[in-house]
Order: sequence, then C-alpha cells, then structure tokens
Amino acid sequence: MRKARVLFISSEIYPYLEMTEQSKMARFLPQGIQDRGKEIRTFMPRFGNINERRNQLHEVIRLSGMNLIIDDADHPLIIKVASIQAARMQVYFIDNEEYFQRKQTIRDADGSFFNDNDDRSIFFARGVLETVKKLGWSPDIIHCHGWMTALVPLFIKTSYKDDPMFSASRVVYSIHDDSFTEPFNPNFAKKALMDGLTEADVKDIKDPNYVSLTKLAMNWSDAVIQSSPNIHPEVEAAFKKLSKPTLGYKNPEEYVEAYDNFYDEAVIEDSVLAE
Repeated sequence: MRKARVLFISSEIYPYLEMTEQSKMARFLPQGIQDRGKEIRTFMPRFGNINERRNQLHEVIRLSGMNLIIDDADHPLIIKVASIQAARMQVYFIDNEEYFQRKQTIRDADGSFFNDNDDRSIFFARGVLETVKKLGWSPDIIHCHGWMTALVPLFIKTSYKDDPMFSASRVVYSIHDDSFTEPFNPNFAKKALMDGLTEADVKDIKDPNYVSLTKLAMNWSDAVIQSSPNIHPEVEAAFKKLSKPTLGYKNPEEYVEAYDNFYDEAVIEDSVLAE
C-alpha cells in the first residue's frame, strides 16, 4: 500500500496573495492533509503581484518550455516553485508573460474584470495537468478551489480520461464565495475545446458566466464541497440538488478532519491505493 495522493489546485494561496477565506484554506488544508498521512502537490497561478524575490520563487527548467495552444495561438508555459518551510510543502506556480505578469489578479487597478480571464482560466487548468504529467505523479484525488479551476473536472473526465496519469483520479470541487457578475467572452466554450472534448460537453457554458461555469464544474466532478458559508444563491440551489457525494460548510476548526474523512469515505476507492 502507498500513501493516497491529493493534488490541490487553487487560484490563491496565502502568503503569496493576501489572506482571504480561500487563500487561507489553500494554505492550511494541504498541510493538514499531509500531516494526516497523505502525499500532496499544490498549484496556483503566478500572478504578477507575487514578489518572486521575497518568496524565493525559481523556475523549474525541466518542467518549463511547453507551449499550450489557446484560441489558435501558442502560449509558453513556465513553471516556478517555492517552499513554505513551516508546512514542509512546495507550491508550483503556472506562469506566462501574457497572462500572469500584470500587477493584479483578476481585475485591473480600476477594478475592471480582465477581458481575457476566460483564456487565463483555460491556460491555468491545462498548465497544471500538463505539469503533473511531466512530474510523473498520478493523483488519487484532485481538489479544485475557486472558479479559475472550474475547467479541471471537465478536462479530467474527457480529454485526460484515458491518460494513465489521471484515469483513476477522482475530482472534488470546492465552491467558494468568489462570484463575479461580468460575462465571459461568448466564444469561451469554443476556446475551451481540445482533443477529446465535444461541443456537447461544453453546452453548459454556451452562456458563459460565473454561475454556468460553476455548475459545469459541479456536474463534471465526482464530489462537491461548499467551502464558504455564503455562496451564490443559484449555485447553492444547484448544489443542494446534486445526486453525488457532497459536503456542507465546515468551520475553520473542523474542515481539515472533515475533508480528510470525506476523501476517504466518499471519494477514494479501496482499489485506487493498491500497488
């Protein structure tokens, strides 16, 4: 028997970005799960407001150098890594000069939603999965946090379903209080297409916005968690109707143990951990 492997993907992790409910969970949940005997890997975008020198980020040359095609254009994938010494964990960063070098995260200095956030989410999701393949590290559970990870469940269950690295992976999606009102580019569904994906698979995001994207993530995941006490009402209604394993909100004092038990009881199959 080997340790269960959990891949954490989040749009924000403290201390690299300011402390929010999501960034705090994405920092302390992996540590808690690791302390309970599971093996972990953690990924986030390398936003331009992350100080590389202070946080000691450095490029992983052996993982970088790939190009991802999005909307018929090539985009170089750069992988960086840093360590949170107190937690004995590494964080991998998905970087690209065009998408992530600006000095803000998802809104500009005036508060306007970046008009390429749709492309950035596609690049981030695909970048993580391609990097995990290069690492040769097959996760038993992929736990996605936040709307920027919403395409991961779809990709895992379609384009990557026959890949030996992910064929046995189970996907958990955490819903956070991170909604936005701006619509995505109307061509988002088309741009998300890749080998193994059909237009029928992305029909839920023909009208791309926060709610439709989150519903897509929930529908393609194996299990769903409400990770914030307050979430978008339409998303909450859809969450309550799911006919798959779900876990309601847990407070900060109890979520690590609750999530670990949820992984074991509702997500991991005994056969997954066989050598």
